[in-house]
Amino acid sequence: MDYLKAFIIGGLICAIVQILIDKTKLLPGRIMVGLVVVGAVLSSLSLYEPLLKFAGAGASVPLLGFGNVLFKGTKEAIQTDGFLGLFRGGLTSSSVGISAALIFSYLASLIFDPKTDI
Repeated sequence: MDYLKAFIIGGLICAIVQILIDKTKLLPGRIMVGLVVVGAVLSSLSLYEPLLKFAGAGASVPLLGFGNVLFKGTKEAIQTDGFLGLFRGGLTSSSVGISAALIFSYLASLIFDPKTDI
């Protein structure tokens, strides 16, 4: 049942993004930034944790989850380090995901032939 819930919630998020891409003139980069912001806003309103408990990976893997991680890390760092935590918290909490994305992207570029001309 957990897999089904994750699939449905993750699929709904993807469907909403696809509708935004198809029906608006928003560029994909702006939609991605919007998802991160929505995730952070939902976290700040304490609405993301119930969604995360219900959907699991369906809510934590998309960009909404990245916004949630940034917000939680920043909030914790501000509580422990004060003002300097504002600059340190988000990157510290999301450093594993960012590093993994960079490493796997680099490995993929070594294995496959990257196309630089558009």
